[in-house]
Amino acid sequence: MQNQFGGIGFVTRAALILAFAFCPASLYAQSLEDQIGTALQARKPLTRSLTAAPDPKAAAEKQVVDRLRARSISVEPAQAPTADERAQIADIARDKPAIDLEILFEYNSADISPKAVPALVALGNALSRQDLKGTVFFINGHTDAAGGADYNQMLSQRRANSVRRVLIEQYRLAPDTLIAAGFGKEQLRNPANPLGEENRRVQIVNTTVQAAAGR
Repeated sequence: MQNQFGGIGFVTRAALILAFAFCPASLYAQSLEDQIGTALQARKPLTRSLTAAPDPKAAAEKQVVDRLRARSISVEPAQAPTADERAQIADIARDKPAIDLEILFEYNSADISPKAVPALVALGNALSRQDLKGTVFFINGHTDAAGGADYNQMLSQRRANSVRRVLIEQYRLAPDTLIAAGFGKEQLRNPANPLGEENRRVQIVNTTVQAAAGR
């Protein structure tokens, strides 16, 4: 049986941790975990007013997030975001805490490469921290500009789903706190070098929306 990391057999969270506990990669994972945790911290307002009016923008964003969460209650999402919903996700993500991660996949595939394990360990540990757990995150997949738009969009969706599956199955994160979206080559990180590897990435975005109490 092929596991979600592209290897053979079942890899548990404990096995992942032990695999990197005594090698240089563990230092990278720890450092990256701290980077992820810092980058995804929600920005706190400078002042707080007891009489502050509700923020209509935040309310509208929450409606979008909650609608997507309703389709994300299982390991395999019921439906991928539509083009209109991807546009809404991109708009929400524009001013939210986020980090781009290089999570390596097998060529032309959604199978996660063994080389991606340190990054996934760091991500899983960071999202499991008490200050982040229970927050809803976007997992946005991106490709470079090689190939057709439709194919890249579907491939990036499958890759985002793969990362989400690892976080749910290995780190027991609630499925409805992880919304996967594939953007293909719509949002190149470096338009000046459309084929550059820096465009092939997974972006993690803190929506700042909290899931239901008890998550």
